[in-house]
Amino acid sequence: MAGKTSKRAAKKPTRKAATKTAKKATKKPVKKPAAKRAAAKKAAGPRTAAARKAAAGQAPAKPVLLAGGNPQIAKGYGDAPVQAYISAMPGWKRDVGRRLDALIARTVPGVRKAVKWNSPFYGVEDGSWFLNIHCFTRYVKVAFFRGASLRPLPPGESKHKQVRYLDIHEDDELDEARFVDWVKQASRLPGERM
Repeated sequence: MAGKTSKRAAKKPTRKAATKTAKKATKKPVKKPAAKRAAAKKAAGPRTAAARKAAAGQAPAKPVLLAGGNPQIAKGYGDAPVQAYISAMPGWKRDVGRRLDALIARTVPGVRKAVKWNSPFYGVEDGSWFLNIHCFTRYVKVAFFRGASLRPLPPGESKHKQVRYLDIHEDDELDEARFVDWVKQASRLPGERM
């Protein structure tokens, strides 16, 4: 019987030991300096599965579709990321994306392209954009960043005074002449820095 009591006593922490353990648990971790955190992050390698596969030389997985069917494409500059975005657009939206991209490229020779915030951006110079495209559940939205200066005004209003939208639904007939005219006008205006 004495043996059982001593085992229980050994398992039960003393008040002093319990207080010490509680103090250790509440201590905040010491932050590394920014340079050390950046070096550790870089040494850890790519964080997403697609980035790890690309770094390993494997073909990246099919892009994830976010809310509304908007493709999740990594930020990138040039035609390649924009074409990856368009290829990942679901269903009828892919054809709309190809058509819009071709019209923009034909209208503005040497147009700059990028994918930022999971949307293709178009500009006349790097970092200065005049429009972007974004997929939603029932339509493709074209945002003209200085759309309030276009004539006639694109139909969609924005909470931002200068921005105007053109929403293209599946059964809508795109007025190419008007769209091309808006693209020409927008490309001549000061771009939006982003």
